[in-house]
Amino acid sequence: MHGNTQGLKSYQDKALKGLYRRRLPQDAFVNPETARRLCELSRECGRQIGLLVSRRGEIQKVIVGDAHRIFIPELGRARGGSSRFRGLRLIIATIRGEGITKDNLTDLALLRLDAVITVDAEEDGLPGKVESAHLLPPSNDGGSMWEVETRPSVHGWDTNFLTWIQDLEAQFTAALSGIETEGRERAILIGVATRGKREGLLSISELERLAHTAGLQVADRMIQGRSRPDPRTFVGKGKLEDALLRCMHLGADVLIFDGELSPSQLRTIATDTALKVLDRTQLILDIFAIRAQTREGKLQVELAQLRYRRPRLAMMPTAMSRLSGGIGGRGPGESRLEVNRRRADERLKRIEKQLAKLGKDRALRRQRRKRVGLPMVSIVGYTNAGKSTLLNKMTRSTVDAEDKLFATLDPTSRRMRFPRDREVILTDTVGFIRALPKDLVQAFRSTLEEVVEADLLLHVIDSTSEEAVAHHDAVEKVLAELGVSDTSRMVVLNKIDALNEDQKTDIQLIFKGYPCSAVTGDGLMELMKAIESMLFQDRITEQAEGSTPEGL
Repeated sequence: MHGNTQGLKSYQDKALKGLYRRRLPQDAFVNPETARRLCELSRECGRQIGLLVSRRGEIQKVIVGDAHRIFIPELGRARGGSSRFRGLRLIIATIRGEGITKDNLTDLALLRLDAVITVDAEEDGLPGKVESAHLLPPSNDGGSMWEVETRPSVHGWDTNFLTWIQDLEAQFTAALSGIETEGRERAILIGVATRGKREGLLSISELERLAHTAGLQVADRMIQGRSRPDPRTFVGKGKLEDALLRCMHLGADVLIFDGELSPSQLRTIATDTALKVLDRTQLILDIFAIRAQTREGKLQVELAQLRYRRPRLAMMPTAMSRLSGGIGGRGPGESRLEVNRRRADERLKRIEKQLAKLGKDRALRRQRRKRVGLPMVSIVGYTNAGKSTLLNKMTRSTVDAEDKLFATLDPTSRRMRFPRDREVILTDTVGFIRALPKDLVQAFRSTLEEVVEADLLLHVIDSTSEEAVAHHDAVEKVLAELGVSDTSRMVVLNKIDALNEDQKTDIQLIFKGYPCSAVTGDGLMELMKAIESMLFQDRITEQAEGSTPEGL
């Protein structure tokens, strides 16, 4: 017998232990005789009484609670297979008429019980209203996790329990097999809407695109409205528990948070859920690691990852803090955590030196281009705005251009010739994103020097995006951090071919840019004429005033 047994009279204790000798029919959820005896004892003790019953009808545990709830003891490992239940159903006699509660549903999901059944114990000890709850198979429409049914009494409940539970497990097997054949990790996204529901939806939609780019399958999205993230669990204990239940129900093993988690938040969430936990920064770093192709790009990503992970090394389990002394290392030695930090610091210094050397090589190449006298134009903009496609169209190149976030990490430079035999160097740069991790900006600083040294910036905007203004502001914020706020720039309204006439008018009124389509070529001739006029008219004016441009 388990639970709140203190204060029971000896005859009550004996009567409760006598429940173990009972055996329920295998085909019944609960039989009237057992329900009546359970209700009588619950009323007599003034406490909820619960029974854990196997599919063979054997009572495995008798649980004594308080007047409001019962506390289920440790049940050990569940039966194997994500589509299989534990093989136990929980029958509870309640004395306050509460029926199935949120705690009952949480136990149902976390313990993967066959069912939870509550029977109201009337004042005379007779069984009254009955409620039952069971899990539902996962679906793509984000439906409910469970179903609750109500019956007036235990009499007339003719459903064959064994047939019913076997059919339910078969439904779970069919639903989960379709999920598992996709071969990708499933994730649930969690966001906090601090500036309104619409902002929260837009932000988590972008996080979903990032997750797809990283090769994850998004099983569900959850948004919580709060004035600020919870300092311990980011979303609060209740919402985190809901997320854990959704993960179990949908077969997801990754939680992704739409924000940057502190080391303590990351540790708390990982400990409480036993799931793989990522935040927005970690997800972006993972995408960059996949996308990096050149040696410099890979070093920049590794540098950003080390800077991000170093303060989180304290998340290591306690076994990592044992002393590593021994022969040749007598004395207090240093903890494994300290060793990891020292090695991380050493690796950071090596990468910084290698990137500094590569940055000097890049600077030399820029100086050679300046001596030739070719103006430099950098294409900047939000990720997936069409920058690489625009470079290809304007220079007749074949740079990789995919409909994915951060398809381009390494800068690509090409010569672009104007009709008057004038040339410029056109450079495609890494795309920016809202809340771009600071570690990434610092790690890619040598690459972003292409932007700093540019004579003209082409700020490409996806004119079809609902967040075009927010994307524009996010890019301008990063450009300000790079110190190029005063550099000449032109706004390019890309993907204009996907808009109707009214939408074209509206977007031009907002940005006063140059409408074009990097796919069809519409508007590119006007754009190139504007670039030529801005670059070379300035040079003609400078020469007329007796000044000579640098490098000529």
